[in-house]
Amino acid sequence: MIVSFLTENLRGKISFLNHAVSGNSQLEILSNFLLNASKGKLTISATDLEIGISSSIPANVEEEGETTVPAKTFFDLINNITEEKITLETKGQNLELKGKKIRMTFQTMPAEDFPKLYTDKGEEIATLKKETLVKEFNRVVFAASQDSGRPALSGVLIKKEGGGFLIVATDGYRLSLKNNVLLKTKKGEGAEQLLLSARAIRELISIKQDEEIVLNVSGKNNQAIFTQGETVLVGRLIEAEYPNYEKIIPSGFDTKAEFDRDEMQRAVKICSVFARETANIVKFSLKKDKVVVSANSPSVGEDTVEVEAKISGEENEIAFNGRYLLDFFANTEEESVVFEMSGPLGAGVFKASGDNSFLHLIMPIRVQG
Repeated sequence: MIVSFLTENLRGKISFLNHAVSGNSQLEILSNFLLNASKGKLTISATDLEIGISSSIPANVEEEGETTVPAKTFFDLINNITEEKITLETKGQNLELKGKKIRMTFQTMPAEDFPKLYTDKGEEIATLKKETLVKEFNRVVFAASQDSGRPALSGVLIKKEGGGFLIVATDGYRLSLKNNVLLKTKKGEGAEQLLLSARAIRELISIKQDEEIVLNVSGKNNQAIFTQGETVLVGRLIEAEYPNYEKIIPSGFDTKAEFDRDEMQRAVKICSVFARETANIVKFSLKKDKVVVSANSPSVGEDTVEVEAKISGEENEIAFNGRYLLDFFANTEEESVVFEMSGPLGAGVFKASGDNSFLHLIMPIRVQG
């Protein structure tokens, strides 16, 4: 393999590719990048067997071939060298990197030992705009569990409903749901619902490209394959029964409050400082024309912050994990938020003012007094 390319082109891709490099696998090959030079491109791949990423850059390929290279060392060097153009050349078991003023040699491992990201791309299910992914999925995916021991809750459910799609994620303590998400699908094709890896969705959102994303599903290999320009991200389909999320969504409420998102976010941040030693418990007291946000700690003290609100229904109190509240405010852009509740032990529901297609639910914390 002999291939040369502009360093800045690789530098723009390698940080994202590094997200899929395994940090503690017993398989040494997973700590490597796979490099493939062919047809005027250099393609770099990484996988930790949960997700896989490959991306290509334009290159001058003098001799086609492939090899692997230690990912951490290669990543650090690419981010630090100042050469505008570099050449990679395989020599026996080594890979030589050359520039005008530098020369480095890497030990390699056989390319055939590197796992294939996918063998079958399967059926094209849908395409979606990057702006749709960022705006709609961002509001949902943060609520998924990051505990791999609970497979169903570590996924995002995508379900055909009416003329669009419903997407939902929950970790058992909170839930985000967005309806009427528009994805372009081929008429008469595609599964009625998919349970996708939340981690894969998060990585997809982080890609700094604006092209449309094509989603393929391989039932044979139980994989979802996302293609965006020269980048491919592969994630697993989760084979688990998703919980009946509908039964935990309240059908009504006793108290409703509407308030400014930024003002409430600041109030919760202030109270979270006092809540650090008490399991992050932040209390909402819904009064006549305000929500009083408070927290107390026996060793620190107590604080309260008043937030102006339009209140309808009964006065009420409820307590939440402050971290969950801050996660919600950080992942919604609405200026005005509606909050609904039916008592201190019922779920609290947050909605965007004037938008019934989205809701975020947080289970309360029981507090004394």
